[in-house]
Amino acid sequence: MRHYDDPIEVRRGGQSGGEEPDQFLWRGRLWQVKEVVAYWVETGAWWLSGKASQGGSAAAIDTNLLDECEIWRVMAVDPGARLRSGRVVDPSDSGAGFGVFDLAFNWSEGNWRLARAMD
Repeated sequence: MRHYDDPIEVRRGGQSGGEEPDQFLWRGRLWQVKEVVAYWVETGAWWLSGKASQGGSAAAIDTNLLDECEIWRVMAVDPGARLRSGRVVDPSDSGAGFGVFDLAFNWSEGNWRLARAMD
């Protein structure tokens, strides 16, 4: 899996009306989410804060819950890949416009980024 930190635009909900990503725009390509593979929340590195490094108690460590990131691992397809290539897209072809992506939403900044991709 390759690591990125690219800003992306995400549309949530879609037909299901839920909170999961439905589409995302990355590097000028619109990707359609076909399946949510996994979902988890990552917290900020609270252990690197000044209070934690000074050996403070757990109660004294000021953690900011807004440093949390939602991570959505999705399988997505680029519907335009077939049009650009002029051929039928085969999912086993790594350049065909299929991939697994980790989309991260940062609560404190209110933005999305593409964290990892296996395409």
